[in-house]
Amino acid sequence: MTDVDHVNAHGTGTRLNDSAEAGMIERMFADRPPSVTSAKGALGHTMGAAGAVEAALTVLTVQHRTVPATAGFAEPDRDTGRIDLVHGEPRRQRVRLVLSTSAGFGGHNTALAFAPAGCGT
Repeated sequence: MTDVDHVNAHGTGTRLNDSAEAGMIERMFADRPPSVTSAKGALGHTMGAAGAVEAALTVLTVQHRTVPATAGFAEPDRDTGRIDLVHGEPRRQRVRLVLSTSAGFGGHNTALAFAPAGCGT
């Protein structure tokens, strides 16, 4: 998992979901934590379209090598404060491999991986 540079989290903004998602990211990437962002603060929840919209935004992150800031962020919860959450300003960074995570009602969970063309990752 050390090749992942960024995670576009589903980030619903609920304490329970954000805590669980942050914990998963911490456990999965304990050796080299990636940057993390979520679009929900800017877009709201688009229900059935959320995964597609988040995937498209993740592809734009790869294309522009810029991680968007998480909108509406004030301060981390004690359960989510250990991840590298991008906030305040977008961040230019290397993005060889990025993940977009989605969680749906009833346990429908998905993670898609994206890399630049010709990356070899």
